[in-house]
Amino acid sequence: MKPLIVTGTDTGIGKTVISAGLVQALGASYWKPVQSGLEEETDSEIVARLTGAPVLPEAVRLELPASPHISAEAAGLRIDVGTLNLPDTPRPLVVEGAGGLMVPLDDETTFLDIFARWSAPVVLVARTALGTINHSLLSLAALRSRGVPVAGVIFSGEAVPRVERTIAEMGDVAHLGRLDRLDPLTPDSLRAGFAQIDMTAIRAAMETA
Repeated sequence: MKPLIVTGTDTGIGKTVISAGLVQALGASYWKPVQSGLEEETDSEIVARLTGAPVLPEAVRLELPASPHISAEAAGLRIDVGTLNLPDTPRPLVVEGAGGLMVPLDDETTFLDIFARWSAPVVLVARTALGTINHSLLSLAALRSRGVPVAGVIFSGEAVPRVERTIAEMGDVAHLGRLDRLDPLTPDSLRAGFAQIDMTAIRAAMETA
């Protein structure tokens, strides 16, 4: 079973919560290769709190909450993108990128470049709010232009069936379900919310990619 990569059309769209739900549902380990911003609870800490699953240490930890190449520059560092390799784990692995596909790791390399090298299936997390059609279709086109296998799209937010259908049809991509904003956000509410996610299709993508 190949690792599963989770990326988003933007930042702050619920990608970490969806990653945690996937970790729960798959009985997986979690890895965030690059963490920018350490003052608040990190994404790895959120996933650990919600799932109790094994969380692999980040390859790169940067203090400044900004694009990784800017955070690294502020720390007097340069991210060695050649060392960002998928780890071997005894369990399935969920890997969460930072922000969207075109987020730079240095002045020449984006997360899309890394995902293309890994050649593992990607779940795209998309809002259901205004602007999501453009962002989602551009992200899907970018993934396919680099030959990255796409498992499908998980939507985050209130149901907007017409928008969701447009993205699935025009993007020629599987609609894997939608996760409401959960309040409260707990392991139990996350598990219940994920009853709406098509885990059969996701597992199939991990086995055949």
